[in-house]
Amino acid sequence: MSIAENIARIRAQMNAAAIACGRDPKEIQLCAATKMNDAAAVREAIAGGVDCCGENRVQELVAKEKENAYEGAPVHFIGVLQTNKVKQVVGHVDLIQSVDRYNLMEAIEKEAAKKGLVQNILLEINIGGEESKSGFRADEIWEVLEKLPNFPHLRVRGLMAIPPVCENEGDNLKFFKEISQLSVDIGRKKYDNVAMECLSMGMSDDFADAIRAGSTMIRVGTAIFGARNYAKPHQ
Repeated sequence: MSIAENIARIRAQMNAAAIACGRDPKEIQLCAATKMNDAAAVREAIAGGVDCCGENRVQELVAKEKENAYEGAPVHFIGVLQTNKVKQVVGHVDLIQSVDRYNLMEAIEKEAAKKGLVQNILLEINIGGEESKSGFRADEIWEVLEKLPNFPHLRVRGLMAIPPVCENEGDNLKFFKEISQLSVDIGRKKYDNVAMECLSMGMSDDFADAIRAGSTMIRVGTAIFGARNYAKPHQ
């Protein structure tokens, strides 16, 4: 199947999942996870109707940006971001989804202030408490939010999460529900510079459960582009 056909199929699945739980399908955005896919594939995905593109690697973001690969769609950064590469991302993407630690917030704030802009971000939550994964623990996020007045050049637009790998379909639902409830609880506090507008969770294998739990954005790579060839050289 072509990329456009894959996107149409995913849209139909998204719509069905939303309607099944009484949600408006228009509430949910499709982010194409474009890691290891070239500019031509990214353009196909945009033409096929994705809402935004998400890059995991700074070097790929820079290379594809030079090729105007993202023309016609917002681009997000969704991978682990090192502080020494912040300057290549801040101001170049509409949203940094993977803000997973305090010193990264400090680095983004410094660069955004230098560039005279406000950078939209999501706070990444390590909902499973896994040592192998990045992200704030759910129980420490409140302290982070209290310190937001120190970051006038950051605007928190919501939360992002990657739940633990589960063996059985539906096992991730409890984690998605926890993140959704955390988003609601944060929104009720009405912090300055915080708007729980985006709940980014759900990928190729589990996005229906994520939608059921309240996701407003799913990140899909394999189901759009096919399996990645990790043996193939890439930028």
